[in-house]
Amino acid sequence: MTLGRLLITGGSSYLGQHLVPRALAQASAALLYTYFSHDPLALPQARQLDLRDGAAVRALVDAFRPEIIIHTAGSNRPVETMDQVIRLGATHVTEAARAHGARLIHLSTDVVFDGRNAPYREEDSPRPLHAYGRAKAAAEEIVRAYPNHVIVRTSLIYGLQQIDRGTGWIRDALRAGRPVTLFTDQIRNPVWAPALSQACLELGALSYTGVLHVAGAQRLSRAEFGQRMLDWWGITPRETVRFGPSDPERWPQDCTLAVQRARRLLQTPLPGVDAVLDRAYRQREPA
Repeated sequence: MTLGRLLITGGSSYLGQHLVPRALAQASAALLYTYFSHDPLALPQARQLDLRDGAAVRALVDAFRPEIIIHTAGSNRPVETMDQVIRLGATHVTEAARAHGARLIHLSTDVVFDGRNAPYREEDSPRPLHAYGRAKAAAEEIVRAYPNHVIVRTSLIYGLQQIDRGTGWIRDALRAGRPVTLFTDQIRNPVWAPALSQACLELGALSYTGVLHVAGAQRLSRAEFGQRMLDWWGITPRETVRFGPSDPERWPQDCTLAVQRARRLLQTPLPGVDAVLDRAYRQREPA
C-alpha cells in the first residue's frame, strides 16, 4: 500500500498506539502523530498538540502539509472538556484538512445511535442518548461539510497484546474489591484494533467518501465481551462481578453496526471476537 504524507491525531490513544506503528511500517512518505499530555510511544514522529487550540492545529498542519489525516483523538474527560475536545477538535482538524486538500479519515462511534433500531446502516440518522454520543454526532456534522472525508463509525476497540481501557478498568476495580456490573442488555460488535488500524490506512488510499461502518463480525453483549476479555487476560478473582441490565434511558441498548459495505469495499478482514481469540489461543499452545 502506498500512503502519502500522513498525520495521525491521538497517537497516544488506545487505537493510536496500534495505528502509528502499523502506519510507520507501511507508509512510503513522512508521518507525524499528535498527543495531548503523555506519549506512551515516545517516537521522534510525535508532536504535542491541544486540538482545542485552532492556531496550533493550523500551524502544525501548515508546516507538515499532510496528504492524509486520520483523526482518532477524542476525550473521556469531564463532560465540558470532552465536548470541547471532540467538537472543537473536529472543527480545527477539518478546517486544516480543507486548507491543504488533505483526505480526512474521522473516527466516530456506534453510540451516536439510541440503540432501539439495530442493526444500523450508514444512512441511519444519529440519535444519541448521552453527552459523549451527542458530541460525536456533532463532530460528524462538522466533518460532513468537507467533501473529501470518511466518517468511520466503529465499536468497542480491543487488542490482545495490550489491555483495552474498558477491561483495564474492570481489572482495577476487581483488584480493589469494588463491585462491577457487566451489562447483559448492551449489544455491540467489538472490533480488533489491528483490523481497525489497517482499515483506516486502507481508506486513506481509496476514493470512497461518506460514512462507513467498520466493526467486528460478531454481536456480543457487554457481559459476554467482558467475560471473554477477562478470560484472555487471566483476571481473577471475580467475586465482585455482577450481571444485569443497564438503564435504557441513559445508555443505548443494541448498537450493532451493519458492516456489509465495509466488507465489500475493504480488503482488510473484520473478524469477530471469537475468531480472533480462537487463533490467538492456538498460537499460545506449545508446539
